[in-house]
Parts: sequence; structure tokens; C-alpha cells
Amino acid sequence: MDQNGQLEKQNKELMDQIAAMRQMLAKQAGTSPQDLEKVTADATPSRTPENTTAGAASTLTGSSEAKTQQASATLASGKEKSNFWSPYTLNQGYKIANTEYGDVNLSIYAYGRYLNQRALEPTYTNAFGVTSNLQRRQDFQLNKVQIKFLGWAMSPKFRYFLYAWTSNATQGQGAQVVLAGNLNYTFNKYLTVGAGIFSLPGARSVEGNFPFWLSVDSRLIADEFFRPSYSSGIKASGTIAKGLTYQAMVANNRSTLGVSAAQLPNRFNTISSVLVWMPKGEYGPGWGDFENNKSTVTRFGFHFNHSDENKQSQPNSDSFENVQMRLSDGSVIFTPNLFGPGITITDARYKMVSFDAGIKRRGFALEGEYYWQWFNDFRGTNTSNLPTDYAYGYQLQASAMLKPKSLQLYAGGSEIIGQYGRPWDFRAGANYFPFGNKVVRWNSEFLYVYRSPVGYSSVPYPLGGTGPIFHTTLELAF
Repeated sequence: MDQNGQLEKQNKELMDQIAAMRQMLAKQAGTSPQDLEKVTADATPSRTPENTTAGAASTLTGSSEAKTQQASATLASGKEKSNFWSPYTLNQGYKIANTEYGDVNLSIYAYGRYLNQRALEPTYTNAFGVTSNLQRRQDFQLNKVQIKFLGWAMSPKFRYFLYAWTSNATQGQGAQVVLAGNLNYTFNKYLTVGAGIFSLPGARSVEGNFPFWLSVDSRLIADEFFRPSYSSGIKASGTIAKGLTYQAMVANNRSTLGVSAAQLPNRFNTISSVLVWMPKGEYGPGWGDFENNKSTVTRFGFHFNHSDENKQSQPNSDSFENVQMRLSDGSVIFTPNLFGPGITITDARYKMVSFDAGIKRRGFALEGEYYWQWFNDFRGTNTSNLPTDYAYGYQLQASAMLKPKSLQLYAGGSEIIGQYGRPWDFRAGANYFPFGNKVVRWNSEFLYVYRSPVGYSSVPYPLGGTGPIFHTTLELAF
């Protein structure tokens, strides 16, 4: 009897809490408690003692209570407290804390990949006659794991994005595990200023649209060759006019991964920017038309990059996510005696511009980008007579949703045209979305690369590779 009486008391307290919450939500929404009661009626626990525990559990997990959680998350704003976890938001995960001083969202990204490079040619000879042996891999890796914490603190205008990031395929190399992030303050829709580590917005794939690519965490070789990487610096972004947005960043160098602060030059000569125009409305976060736009949408982007780099501020050529100043045959320009006996470049200037365009409609998409890069202002031993090195390139990708929000096919290719070679690649693949969203994806892809000037252990193609490659990947991104 004492146990039943205690259960009755707990049940009454729970009912009082639900009633108080209904009153609060009704007051915020401008509706009556009776209207709100319709949303949570199914979540009301039974008053019988033997069903009290089960009723309390259904209050937390039932489908009707999920609606109440969503209403609470929607209505609670600013500094309003909420005791409920929010519904899921794509690429931002779940809200695990919501207080008057800020909130915290937890998001996880990971994928497992099977890779087969065994059909590649075993050796590669660069434009200078140097031959190297290639490692032709066949392995399975939980290739990347990223745990993200994001939200606001003290004011919704002051936001943070902090993450732990590891690539298991590069165990034992520099920057294999990264703890990084950035802090941002939004003044208005025209200006947000941030400080920390960002992807330099010098090509479309580094505008902040990862992981919404056609392939899982893998770019075409032209994109990988020309793009900048991640660096520490100051970034500004915002809206200029309807459909016209910008990003601009001043940074330490082209790639901070694998580079310590002691290696950096005492100047800020790395600048990266993008101007994006979407005249037909919102284009979407990535490649392909998963959203199945009913009307035609387009985007046009212009990117500019400038960086004065020196040999010391570059990551080691085998480092994780390595972005080097390379010639079109893959040779790093800082290699001693590369251009002749006694010639060693210690400093150089990198500039690159790119233009991208895309069009989507009813599950179909066609998207491309053109790059133009040049290296000059060489300094070092016997470098006064070295000419400017130019390289051009392009990539093109097409995709179609054969079954809306379920099955997607795509194909693409790219080429780099330089003074030391003309490498290219082609790929075709399929994406299957088993739950009708982008949270879980199974990707399978066939590639053919010809004399790839880029490559490292995290991506499916090696530096210098020629031949076919296959990989299949299961991705989780919530």
C-alpha cells in the first residue's frame, strides 16, 4: 500500500508538471491550453499505479511527445529555458543542452570505406625523369571520424563550432588527430565575423558544403590540385543583396595541417574569397539535386586566392590532408635541384582564380568549375631566371535521382593542363539513401586516373597513380 501511495504521488506530480508546461507553451503560442492538450493527449500517463512507470517512459519517447518537443523547441527562443532535447537538424545533430546562457548541439560524422587500388600501374615517372614505386592498396578503414559541438553562448549572435577530427587511414602521420574550431559573431545579415580555423573559400568544395558531395569525402583530381585547404585566420561572410553572398578570409598560409606556429612567416599574405550569385533562389548546400527542385535553380561562383608561401610553412609531402604547391606532374616546387643542379626555391607566390556554375531541376544537376593558377616571384638559390608556371584545369559533374530521396547516379571528370603534364580522371558512382535523407548513405564508385598529380592515404587515389580504382563506403552524417 505504501508503494502504491508513493506511485500515486509521483503520478500526480508528473501530471502537474505536464499541465504547467501546457500553460507555458499555450501562453507563448497564443493558443488555449485545450488546443495544446490535443498535441500531448496520447503522451499522458495512465493513473493506475502499475502503469505509472510505463506511462512516464512513454511521455519521453512517444510519438505525440515528439510533437511536444518540436513545439517546445520552436516556441522557446532567445533566453527562454527548455528541458527538452530538440528535434534533429541536418548536419547539426541533436540539441543536448538549452539554457538561458546558451545551447549545445552534438553532431557526428564517420564513414567506413573499402578501397581497391590493385589494378594501378606499379610505377610513376614524373616530368623530370624520376621514377617512383606506388603502393597499391587494398584495405578497409573507418576512414574518418568527426565529433562536432556547435551552438551559441551568452547571445544567439555569438556562436561557436568546435570539433575533434581524425583520419584513421593516416595513423602515425602529422595532424592525424585534429582539435579545432572557430568562434563567430553575427552583426546582421550583411556581416558575420569569425576567428579560428576555417576552410579557405578559394574553390567551391571549400565553401563549407562538406559532406554534401556526390562522392564521399573525395574530390576530382583537378579540384584537389587547385583548391586551398584549412588555415587559421579571420573570416567575414554575409549577404550583399538578394541572391548574392560573399566569404573572405585572411589567413596564416594555404594549409595549417601539419604546420606548427613556429614554421609560419611573420606576415598575413594569404587571402581567399568567393562571391556567389543564385539568381533563381536557394541552390542548396552541395552537388546534385537530392531536394528535387520543381523549378530550375542556378548558381554562379567566382573565387580568388593569393598566398606568399615558403618551404618552411609547407606541410611534409606525406602529411594528412596535404595541400602543396605542386607542378602539373605532382612535383613539389620546393624540392631541391628540381629545376636543375644548384636551383632551390625557398619562397614563391601562389595565385588562383576559379569560376563555377551549376543548374538543378527535378532531380537532375549539371555542375562545373574552371581553374587558373600561377606560381611566380620565386626566391632562393639560382631562381632569378625561373619563368612563371601556369596551370589550367576544369571539372564537370552530372547527376540524376533515379528514385527521389533514395537512389542517385552520377558521373564526372576533370583535367589539369600544365607545362609539366596533362593529367585527368573520370568517375562514375551511385548513392543509396536507405532512410530517405542524407544522414545515412551507401556510396559505390569506380574511378580511372591518369598520372594523378595529387594523392594521399585519406583519398582513394595515390600521387602518380594511373589506372582503375574501386571503393565502396557507408557514411553517417548527422
